[in-house]
Amino acid sequence: MTEHPQNDSSHSPLRVILLGFGGRADVPVEIERQRPVIERHARVVACDLAGRKDLSEIEADLAVVFGGDGSILRAAHQMGHRQLPVIAVNLGKLGFLADLSPDELPAVLRDFQAGKLNIIEHLMFECQVLRDEQLVGRQLGLNEVAVQGGQPFRIMDVDLYVDSELVTTYSCDGLIVSTPVGSTAHSLSSGGPILRKDMQAFVVSPISPHTLTNRPVVDSADRVYEMVVADPGAETSVVVDGRVLCALRQGDRVRVQRAAEQFKLVTAPGHSYYRTLREKLGWGGRLNLVNK
Repeated sequence: MTEHPQNDSSHSPLRVILLGFGGRADVPVEIERQRPVIERHARVVACDLAGRKDLSEIEADLAVVFGGDGSILRAAHQMGHRQLPVIAVNLGKLGFLADLSPDELPAVLRDFQAGKLNIIEHLMFECQVLRDEQLVGRQLGLNEVAVQGGQPFRIMDVDLYVDSELVTTYSCDGLIVSTPVGSTAHSLSSGGPILRKDMQAFVVSPISPHTLTNRPVVDSADRVYEMVVADPGAETSVVVDGRVLCALRQGDRVRVQRAAEQFKLVTAPGHSYYRTLREKLGWGGRLNLVNK
């Protein structure tokens, strides 16, 4: 993660893209409510609630995303190789990335326009699926790559390579390679550690491993990670940020490595990493016991 002071853009109107998941009833309502406020500080050049536009072709300075972390992931995919700074407005419950309340948006926009806020750059990855050295799948991602078994449901063996060196073979239901941003998502639910978002690292977490010695591994983001399933089933697949990239065949190599692109999140005062963990995970340092 790299932190950059934002340049002062108060002398030129901001060009803003409004994003969110239109399938949620509260998202269009909140965008409609906030749009007059946004237009006092910026010019809205696009609004996409269907997640279909190629945002890399739109000239803009900022994206304002309404919803939860799923909306953030969708926006990052849409921006592709041209990542814009993102202001994330949380309309859901969890929201590790989207943690601003709607009421905070006017002040954040005003401070962003005045150049008072920092833009934090987070690690992204590129996932490639290679079949006989031919590329059959490719996706830029922010959270994680997961190799999952599907039907027939059985334990599978997954070989993990780091920089072309065999590390180990996991007997498990699946294997996850996650960024620090994604460490609080699928990886966490599979027993993986929480990585601070400014770390330049990946975490490898097995899903339901069959041996007690299997533990998550944290290693440098500058290495190349590859997963190979010895005997994939009919529905064994590669899943990137919750979406199936492709099915796997025997001998396919799933390669994960640092992307040139970085996800750019606008930070606001009063929102810290550990505060987010405490509030979103209900993370307590002690038990409050009641004497009876």
